[in-house]
Amino acid sequence: MNGLKVLVVDDDPNVREIIRLYFEKQQIRLFEAASGEQALDMVEQAAPDIIILDVMMPGMDGYDTCRELMKLYDIPVIMLTAKGDEFDRVLGLELGADDYVTKPFSPRELMARIKAIFRRMQSKRNAGEDDSRHIIEYGGLSIRLDRREVLARGEKIAFRPKEFDLLAHMAKSPGLVYSREQLLEQVWGYDFLGDIRTVDVHIKRTRSKLSDFGFDCIHTVWGIGYKFEVGI
Repeated sequence: MNGLKVLVVDDDPNVREIIRLYFEKQQIRLFEAASGEQALDMVEQAAPDIIILDVMMPGMDGYDTCRELMKLYDIPVIMLTAKGDEFDRVLGLELGADDYVTKPFSPRELMARIKAIFRRMQSKRNAGEDDSRHIIEYGGLSIRLDRREVLARGEKIAFRPKEFDLLAHMAKSPGLVYSREQLLEQVWGYDFLGDIRTVDVHIKRTRSKLSDFGFDCIHTVWGIGYKFEVGI
């Protein structure tokens, strides 16, 4: 992970210092912001590979900051949430965060989450090279594996990386029913440390984006999981 650039956004200087001291030993370049406003100003210049974003901050909180980041950048985000607060975790994932860590946390755990995200990203890139000439098409819906794009009757739908991975994985086997556990293992990877409800959050967000363009493709199979099927 040498050369990795990380932006940590937290109004607590003690939290930033704990992360900084640990990351320096890992030869990771760390940028610090004490507020959401400051973070948005820094992203363009710092060009971080990943952002660690606290939820509870004065002024622009982590939710608002995450919303703005998702509009402008395609950078993985790990959110720092209150211990045991499920609402914080789910809302962060719905906004597009890739993972979360509950406070108090160990820098070692945070580092493990970062490594897991980049292993999954590399795995998806390698898989994309194998699928570089494939296009999945169903009645006006086109999923381009080479460009990682989804087109609805020629109009591009904006998907976050994990949303695209989920849709593409299911669309490759239409009609096949996946349990949440299977999707977590096959899309997120065996080393994912988050909650299984992550699957439900991403399904909801992916389904909503498709429905905005008139596609009802992802269906719930009650008691089992989900399947991709067009035209039912």
